[in-house]
Amino acid sequence: MNFSIPSHMQAVQLDEPNGSLTLREIPIPKPGPGQVLVRMAAAPINPSDLGSLRGLSYGRQPEYPLTPGREGSGTVVVAGEGLLPRFLLGRRVACAVATGGGTWAEYTLTSARQCIPLNKKIGFEQGAMLLVNPLSALAIIDIARQGKHAAMVNTAAASALGGMILRLGKRYQIPIIHIVRRQEQVDLLRQRGAEYVLTSSDPQFAEMLQSEAGKLQATLFIDAIGGSLTQMLADAAPFGTTILLFSRMAEENCPIDPFTALVKNLRFEGWFLGNHVGQKNLFQVLRLVQRAQSLLATDLHSPIHKRFPLADAQQAVEVYVQEMSAGKILLVSDHEEV
Repeated sequence: MNFSIPSHMQAVQLDEPNGSLTLREIPIPKPGPGQVLVRMAAAPINPSDLGSLRGLSYGRQPEYPLTPGREGSGTVVVAGEGLLPRFLLGRRVACAVATGGGTWAEYTLTSARQCIPLNKKIGFEQGAMLLVNPLSALAIIDIARQGKHAAMVNTAAASALGGMILRLGKRYQIPIIHIVRRQEQVDLLRQRGAEYVLTSSDPQFAEMLQSEAGKLQATLFIDAIGGSLTQMLADAAPFGTTILLFSRMAEENCPIDPFTALVKNLRFEGWFLGNHVGQKNLFQVLRLVQRAQSLLATDLHSPIHKRFPLADAQQAVEVYVQEMSAGKILLVSDHEEV
């Protein structure tokens, strides 16, 4: 199977942390052993991408200029050496990129192990958002079920991930206390069927969280914010609670009083999807993704707010930051496919 591959491509690039995004023409990389080249169809903007734009790294320090984007969808058009790359050649895939060139480009180079063939019923739009949020939501719910937590607290409640966790909580009958920042988000979540919703801007937030968490025995807290909120969560947590440090949306430091953790027997655990998936063998990963694909039209569906061409990536990021609860923003590389 042969594809016509040009020598150069359009790619969104960032020259420094917190800098402006620029669309440039750069050479198309060639895959080495175990790698594939994906002709991109679409890629979402995720909260983790906003962190990358600020210079926060997941692993080694970024090298500039860099192309942002951690996941997306497209077609494998060139395969490097190896059985898995050859198997993927010509297939529609969801793909992730750990380091190096990202998915906000016409082509992306990545490991074949970070590509998942898409079911025929799944289009490139939902396929572009198959990995980061759906796999995280499934993993978090599995942690709650396997740890026999009676209930849980989620601080990413107004996000696309939060919507998935809400629906999965209903599926598996796990009560969830959803934490948001603004009153309009409270109303939105209640419309979606959330029973317990608190806003962190409420002067009585700490007391209400402690009361609700105690009543429900919510012993699993998902901290996607960090900063001063982490200590507030610790203060409100029932004895023996596990607090998963999932992300860091707040730019302030995250002070934690060790005495609170000591007296209440709290457990703080860092959780990162890349590490979670990396601990599984290929068969386990495929089973997890198959499960995600089966729920992609229902519990793991991602509403799309707006679509932008790569040339408008800066505007797309600004819209996403202002309207994060409205739905996902997609950067479209191939307008014939999306």
